[in-house]
Formats: sequence, structure tokens, C-alpha cells
Amino acid sequence: MLIATLLLQLATISSLQTAPPAIVPLAQEPFGVRLFDDSVKHRRPKAIEVSDAYELRLRIHRYGSYVMLPLFATQYVLGTKLLKEREDIVSGARTEPVNHTLNRAHLYTALGVGALFVSNTTTGLLNLYDNRKNPDHRKIRTAHALTMLLADAGFVVTGRMGINGKNGTVQDARRHHWVAVSSMGIATIGASMMWFIDH
Repeated sequence: MLIATLLLQLATISSLQTAPPAIVPLAQEPFGVRLFDDSVKHRRPKAIEVSDAYELRLRIHRYGSYVMLPLFATQYVLGTKLLKEREDIVSGARTEPVNHTLNRAHLYTALGVGALFVSNTTTGLLNLYDNRKNPDHRKIRTAHALTMLLADAGFVVTGRMGINGKNGTVQDARRHHWVAVSSMGIATIGASMMWFIDH
């Protein structure tokens, strides 16, 4: 019993004399660099204040963007049919005038595209200004806005060409069609920035 007590005391004394184990960081990268540095002070992100109407405008803007592609597809089909009828009349393959119902549908769809772009340009620019202090995705938002403004300009030119070219030549109708399709393409690229890149 005396020997067991002496051995226990000896073990206790020797354990007190050994150096404490080294403290190892919880996580390390392959070259021994610490992943977590407690000495770095992290700044809290600054809150961005926007107006009460921001969310409502954003919702209107989003729903408008979902309507855009179906409107474009409809307008493309109607415009292509009208152009074909005009070309057939000039070539002699068609003797009757351009289909009045088709012409009306093309006009009403164009007015729908115009109303959509007035709405989305207004809500988009107001929200861009309201969110101007937010650094997140600023470049994408700015590129989106500039691209959509370019498409707006294209649609204004398209509408003007359509009014002027109603009784113009087939070449006028082709130019109108080309500017319209180009504007649709630019608008689709601009909207895609927010649909796919920003989210």
C-alpha cells in the first residue's frame, strides 16, 4: 500500500513538471495559415434605407419583366406576318390588301409593349435612384438600366418608323421590322442580367 501511494505521488509531481500542450488553431489551411483570425475586427454592414414605395415598385417591375417575352413573341409573329403580306402584295403573289385584323392586333400589341416599357422604365429608374447607396450588384444594376434605356430608345424609333412607314415602301417596313427585333434583343439581354446574373 505504501508503494502504491508513493507511485501515485510521483506520477502527480511529474505531471506538474511537464510543459502544457501547445494550443493549435481549430482550422488550418494546407500551409499552416489560420482560417479564423480573432484579432481582425469585422465591420457590421451598413443598413441601406429605401422608401416605403420601393418594394411595391420592385414588384410591379418584376411582373412587367415576366410579361415582356410573351409580348415580344406575339409582336414578332404579327410583325413577320404583316411584312410577308406587304412583300407578297409588291411581288404580285397577293392581290388583296393587308389583313386589317392582323394590322390592328400588331398595333395593340405595340401599344402594350410601349405601356410596359413606360411602366418598367419609371419603376426601374426610381428604384435605381432609391437604392443608389447600396454597393451590392451596383455594376449589374447600372448595366441593366443603361441597356434597357437603349432598348427604350429603340422602341421609340420603331414606333416612329411604324407610323411613317404605314403607307411607305416594303423597304421601310423591313427597316421598321429590323429595328423592332433589334430593340427586343437588347431588352432581352438587359432583362437577363437581372434574371440570371443578379440572382
